[in-house]
Amino acid sequence: MTKHFTQSQLEAIAGAMGDTNDGLTGSEIGHLLASCKMKDPDPALTKRHRLYNALALSQNERQDRLAVLAFIRKTMKPERFARDPERFEPLRANLNLALAFAGLCVTEAGEIESSDKAATLSEAKRRAEELRADLSIRGAHPDVLRFCREELLADNYFHAVLEAVKSVGEKIRAKTGLTDDGGPLIDRALGGTPPMLAINTLLSESEISEQRGFANLVRGAFGMFRNPTAHAARITWDMSKEDAEDLFSIVSLIHRRLDKAVMPPRS
Repeated sequence: MTKHFTQSQLEAIAGAMGDTNDGLTGSEIGHLLASCKMKDPDPALTKRHRLYNALALSQNERQDRLAVLAFIRKTMKPERFARDPERFEPLRANLNLALAFAGLCVTEAGEIESSDKAATLSEAKRRAEELRADLSIRGAHPDVLRFCREELLADNYFHAVLEAVKSVGEKIRAKTGLTDDGGPLIDRALGGTPPMLAINTLLSESEISEQRGFANLVRGAFGMFRNPTAHAARITWDMSKEDAEDLFSIVSLIHRRLDKAVMPPRS
């Protein structure tokens, strides 16, 4: 029986490869589709929808998933990332989360291999339920609990915590209107005199010191999770459930302080 990707699997694959932060650029998508001799029916759509339509059309016309697999292999050739190698691992991590539900994974060499689909799904569900229960008891912030999802725990706890850390950046950008990321975002939003976001009144040396300490805490969380993904394969980071819970607690603390942060008047 010829294998096909389901609609949801194709959506997950297209979403990973068209991810705003870690995915392909629009020009890369066009070049790769052309190189694989695949039609690009909707180049004006958002990247993930454009990719989904192209991959789904190819699979429907061919009545198999071989061209889609070939597209993934061509995309994930390590030599394509020679000039910016820091892009490879985040893209591979996102893609493997999508492929896990089809019983596949992309190796560090860019090859596609089989994985145990059934075990991955059941383990992910168990992990999600246990992690959500434990964090609820701890009083974790609602913006953190939403990352206790099966698809984020298909491999281990790393990606769930990574996505939770990313949500901190999203909240800071939403509250300030900034478009930066990582260290520059933290420096512009939480540093300065006065900072764009203040977690207290900044009326005493103690409160000013608290603001600086909070900025360092957020900067450290970003550095711990955003930088290693660019330089080391996620599979080498064997994060335990206990470590994930502790890190989620830190991110919860950050979210609670940001919720109450205000933008002080600037002269």
